[in-house]
Parts: sequence; structure tokens; C-alpha cells
Amino acid sequence: MPNPHREHPDYDSLRPQALALRRAGLSRRQIRDRLHLHNNDILNRLLEGLPAPDWTRRPNAKDDLRSRARELRKQGLTYDRIQVELGCSKSSISLWVRDLPKPPARTREEASAIARRGWEATLERRERERRRTKAEATQELGTLSNRDLFVAGVALYWAEGTKDKPHARREGVTFVNSDPDVIRLYLAWLRLLGVEPERVAYRVMIHGTADIAGAERYWADLVGADVATFQKTTIKRHNPKTARKNVGEGYHGCLVVRVRQSAELYRRIEGWWYGIVLGAEQPG
Repeated sequence: MPNPHREHPDYDSLRPQALALRRAGLSRRQIRDRLHLHNNDILNRLLEGLPAPDWTRRPNAKDDLRSRARELRKQGLTYDRIQVELGCSKSSISLWVRDLPKPPARTREEASAIARRGWEATLERRERERRRTKAEATQELGTLSNRDLFVAGVALYWAEGTKDKPHARREGVTFVNSDPDVIRLYLAWLRLLGVEPERVAYRVMIHGTADIAGAERYWADLVGADVATFQKTTIKRHNPKTARKNVGEGYHGCLVVRVRQSAELYRRIEGWWYGIVLGAEQPG
């Protein structure tokens, strides 16, 4: 009977090489590529008796799921509820927990309470994931350069600022927004452009049913200005048929930020915007 170890003509020379590569920490795929092998059976024989390096051993993700499934079953959850919690198949759940006693039948109130707790836990987990993703994205952006701020400000103005139209000449820089962070970014951009503070005028736009004086103080504190220097607040009429969502203590209306004597600046902003569009169409 032929020796299976001799099926490869270079077995004797390959065996020491394979063992040396394995001891150096290479994976099976790396060894196979180094030795130009195309037969996994030969590779198995070459590496026989030598364990795989620790880094190539993948943890069994189902071990954690199984442990969690058993814990939830002991708490009285049904297969359906465990499936919702863990996202695995009911057949796997059944295999993992079949030795555990079946939970007793529950009243409707108990079942509702359990479902509510499960849903609350799901919402909490989603919220943690949401916050983690946002925090990671914040770190990814890193430090903002002056050019980054310049380009962001041009795009921001073109999205939210007033624009000149052939039928309505508005060559002036006026920006309106209700988001305080957007206002902060816009003012930082104006400072980058060298716009003097005395050229910037502020005005609040708000519904008449809101706390007008409180909103004026809020925006004045945000921009670091005296309320007395604000232009007259614009009161928006409330339509009782409209179910407005922007109500309550968090509603401060919008802040209008106007740059005086800004026709030339507006023309440059429009040109900068078209430059961004051309650059996007012809990336270099």
C-alpha cells in the first residue's frame, strides 16, 4: 500500500518548511500560498501534530448567544421573545434551552409587562448604539482647517441663506435658522471671512404664542450680543388649524443674521458656490 505522505513528490522538503512557517505564526492560507500548494489534504498532512497559532482561532460567537438565550429562558421568556432579543432562529433557541423547564403560563398583564420591559431594553440598546455611532463619527472628522470651515460655510449659506433672483434682486448676505449649532458655525465662518462684528445685525422671528422676550434673551446670549442691539422682532401669526411641533420651552424661533453693506460679499459667495459645484463635477 502506498504511503499517503508520499503522494506529493516534495513532501520531505515541504514538511520542514510548513512546520517552520506554522511556528512563525502563519495561517493555513498563508502557508499554502507560500508553498504553492493546491491540495488541503496534503497541507493537513504537512502540518500534522502542530497546533494552530492563537490568533487564527476564531471565537465561537454562538457561545455567547447560547448563554444569553438560556438566561432569558430562565427569566420566563418565550422562544418568540428570545428570538426578538437575540436575532437568532427559534430552532437554535430550542436546541440551546430544551433541557430547561417550560415557563408557566402568564396572565395578560404579566405578558404585557414582560413585553414592555423587553421593548424598553431594545430601545435603550438602540439608543446606546445611536450615541456610539455619532461619537465615533465625531472623532472621524478630526480638527477642522480654515479651508474646511470656508467650504462648509459656503455650502451652508447656499442652503439656508437668501439668494439673488432675476425677478428679485437680493444681493445681500442674510441667513436664517433655528438651530443654535448652525448659527454658531455660520458666525465662525463670517469671522473667518473677516466680517467685522459691527456689520452684523440680528433679528428674531417667532410665533406670537411663544415666549418672545425669553427667545430674544436666548439668542442674544448665544451670539454674545446685547438684546437692546437686536432689530425689532418679527412676529409670525399662528394658524390654529396647524398642529405645530416646535412648541414648549425648547422653542426659540429663528434668528435672522444680516450682514450690512454686503452686496460684494454676496457676489463672492455665489461665485465660491459655483466653484464648489465645478470642483465636484471635475474632481482632481
